[in-house]
Amino acid sequence: MGSRFTAVFEGPPGLAVEPLRAALQQAVDRVDRQMSSWNPDSDLMRLNAAPLNDWVSLPEELVWVLASALRISRESGGAFEIAVGALVGAWGFGPGPAQAFKPGAPASACMALELDPEGCRARKHQPLTLDLNGIAKGFGVDELARCLAAFDLPCHLVGIDGEMRAGLARTDGREWAVALEAPLRGRREARGLLELAEVSVATSGDYRHWLDGPGGTYAHTMDPRRGAPLDNGLASVTVLATSCMYADAWATALMVLGVESGCRVARQQGLQAIFLQREGAALREVTVGL
Repeated sequence: MGSRFTAVFEGPPGLAVEPLRAALQQAVDRVDRQMSSWNPDSDLMRLNAAPLNDWVSLPEELVWVLASALRISRESGGAFEIAVGALVGAWGFGPGPAQAFKPGAPASACMALELDPEGCRARKHQPLTLDLNGIAKGFGVDELARCLAAFDLPCHLVGIDGEMRAGLARTDGREWAVALEAPLRGRREARGLLELAEVSVATSGDYRHWLDGPGGTYAHTMDPRRGAPLDNGLASVTVLATSCMYADAWATALMVLGVESGCRVARQQGLQAIFLQREGAALREVTVGL
């Protein structure tokens, strides 16, 4: 998915690392083969290319992520939307170049995509280009954590890009330190520090992936309600949750909702969140549940 993964862990003396390294690589490769929009042969792209109303057999993990995405879309009032693939591509944030024609607001995947979880299949009732970049990396992090648990290594910190999941604290009692990044374009700098154990963290922001265009600077997060890149003044939203998949998706949803609506929905969902709002050259921090 165009990112790198990391795994830091405590293990017994003499632990054979290579079998673990291979298992971790297989875990992320499996997610990439199923859910990447950058891999033209992925199961997601196969679903995108399928004719309307034809059932498409899919891996169980992909069906689970699709179902979770639809649930979060409903719970967020449509702020989280996976049917933004055409928008992402048109604005130049996908595998190809930007396009002169920009499509409008997409059809809701909740209305146009039908899932059959028991049969592990899905079908589209309207033209859709699905994009799981707002949830698949978080799921991949959860898979890394499950892999380490299978090797009986509960004290760990795993991540894909900025999405992280901490297992049990270190054996000396210290929690895992994760930097909260300052929303700066062109350089990386820590704004604060989170100490984590048995929790996941994910951040959505306007400062890591952006394009300069004739109308200004465009961040990669799409506002599905406007059919255009997000433009609400939010610099970033960081979410803490048990599952990294949920933290990843909810960070995107709250980013789209903005501070006022995002804080209200975060409280309704019992989420812990940190909002950073741009106010001129300054940043205003708003927290929920922390």
